[in-house]
Amino acid sequence: MEGSRVSGPPSQVPGAPAVPLGAPAPSSGWAGAPLPPAGGPRAVPGYGYPPAPPAPRAKLAKGVWPVVCLVSLLLGLLGGALGAMGYDTWQDENTEPGRSRDGLAGVETQETPPLAKDNKSIEAVAAKLLPSTVQIIADFEGEEGGATGSGFVLDRQGHVVTNNHVIEDAAKKDGRIRIVLHDGTRFDATVVGRSTVYDLAVLYSKDAADELIPAAMGDSATLQVGEGVVAFGSPLGLTSTVTAGIVSALNRPVTTGGTDDLNSYINAIQTDAAINPGNSGGPLVNLQGQVIGVNSAIATTGGGGSSESGNIGVGFAIPVEQVRVTADQILKDGEAQYPVIGAQVITADNGEGVRIDKVNPGSAADKAGLKKDDVVVAIDDQPVSDSPSLIVAIRSYLPGEKVTLTVLRGDDERSIDVTLDSQVG
Repeated sequence: MEGSRVSGPPSQVPGAPAVPLGAPAPSSGWAGAPLPPAGGPRAVPGYGYPPAPPAPRAKLAKGVWPVVCLVSLLLGLLGGALGAMGYDTWQDENTEPGRSRDGLAGVETQETPPLAKDNKSIEAVAAKLLPSTVQIIADFEGEEGGATGSGFVLDRQGHVVTNNHVIEDAAKKDGRIRIVLHDGTRFDATVVGRSTVYDLAVLYSKDAADELIPAAMGDSATLQVGEGVVAFGSPLGLTSTVTAGIVSALNRPVTTGGTDDLNSYINAIQTDAAINPGNSGGPLVNLQGQVIGVNSAIATTGGGGSSESGNIGVGFAIPVEQVRVTADQILKDGEAQYPVIGAQVITADNGEGVRIDKVNPGSAADKAGLKKDDVVVAIDDQPVSDSPSLIVAIRSYLPGEKVTLTVLRGDDERSIDVTLDSQVG
């Protein structure tokens, strides 16, 4: 990256190309679930005797009237509350399909780890996670089912997480997208929202909701290099595949599988668990059975990024913390936001830091006082050596948060606070 703009082919890492994990889809037929039976018995009109004449109306004692007024007031308040609840329900029912105005807080996710902390059994992890892993089949370039990938169940409301690059073409061209459950049952799905920058997408299938079992969400921040992990997915169209390995490295700046944004770097988890084309969007799981990442890309020694390139023991997953943030934004708004400083950067000529090549007028960088040819050497006291490391460091924050950049301006070193802007992507 030295002396060049942040650009390049998708999924590129130093020393070896990384490629998105798309794969040709297997041909197979439709096997949807049957509709449930109709509701219970219907009410029918009946016959009876004429109503009895009304009884004489009794007069109320004087002391009863205050009680009646109080009861009427309480009933009015209760009616108002019920009316508000009814309006909220109506509003929820009339939002776009799959959306939740409270984001992840409005859906039922699984947070409790299904296995004990001292579990060492890959078999136990597989038994817990396979029912929560799905295959994704999507139209691609006019071919029905031309792209396949993987995903995992997010909640009990019918949401599934996958990679954007698996369904991107179908989403753009209104193509068909299906999810295939562990037992082979298939359901049509729609796109709630997607992020090209983070290579994530949230799908929704109302019909599948009763069949879906949410995967437990974990925490990648506590991962240690050498820790055991398990990868799930449908590599090369082989559904319900399980592979195991370790965390090989943390905080690897790699580009994601999308092609529209060549600066779409993520701070990835590196693993040697076998990941191949078709694993895209599947979960990377710790030995407690919790999702700690989403498989997104692999490094290869050749093949030029073609679908024939395969696993060489270097795979990359998007950390689950980013999945939580992006899924929450998509459920709320149907789109994702990412933080920016509003400047173009390149790796410094000496390879020590990141040089500001251009400051966009009115941007966060401009408002903070950053200038062309400033060299950023740290963000919140964490050193940055090149453009990708600065980008992934910034994207570990949320829009609106404040960061402190350590900047060299000529011979002077100074600290500059920047409040991050946001962009949709």
